[in-house]
Amino acid sequence: MKLWKTFNIQKREDISYYDTSGDFEAERFALHLNQLITEEMTRQGKEGVMFLCIGTDRSTGDSFGPLVGHKLRLNRLKRAAVIGTLDRPVHAMNLELYTRYIRMHYPDYVVVAIDASVGSPDHVGFATLGRGALQPGLGVAKELEAIGDISITGIVGGCGGYDPVMLQSVRLSMVMKMADCICESIFLVERFWENAAII
Repeated sequence: MKLWKTFNIQKREDISYYDTSGDFEAERFALHLNQLITEEMTRQGKEGVMFLCIGTDRSTGDSFGPLVGHKLRLNRLKRAAVIGTLDRPVHAMNLELYTRYIRMHYPDYVVVAIDASVGSPDHVGFATLGRGALQPGLGVAKELEAIGDISITGIVGGCGGYDPVMLQSVRLSMVMKMADCICESIFLVERFWENAAII
């Protein structure tokens, strides 16, 4: 089975890029994410937030999502649900099952989908943030449905060469740094929510 993952981004609007390899602006990312979440909750009349972290721990390049989920759970994110960790990854083989589970148990939640992606070579190491769903796939015969109201991706490789070995050779240090940056921002968002609840 091919481990290469491609992404057809569907209806993602106003995608912003954030460099995680340099001076990552965690607060700027957090403010933008919080704004998108607030807008989606108001627009859809939803009451909760879920971070759906997609990927597999069997491939370094594709471990971005599960690493983020693992770190969010490890540090006890309190005001949002988290699905997809290193222990229980959400990937192509079980994504459909989890999609049904979320619809059944979390119908009033805005879903923030988090996953690895490919992009232009000069954007490797960047995270993207935008409104709209991702449609992930692992090179399997069936098409996986788009998921998420808001999407965060970590660009782990250039889309020039679709070599399945590339995902295996992505440096873990880069993926870990991207995951740390995204988690730092998500915890800042939670702090915004806590401060808003106090007022």
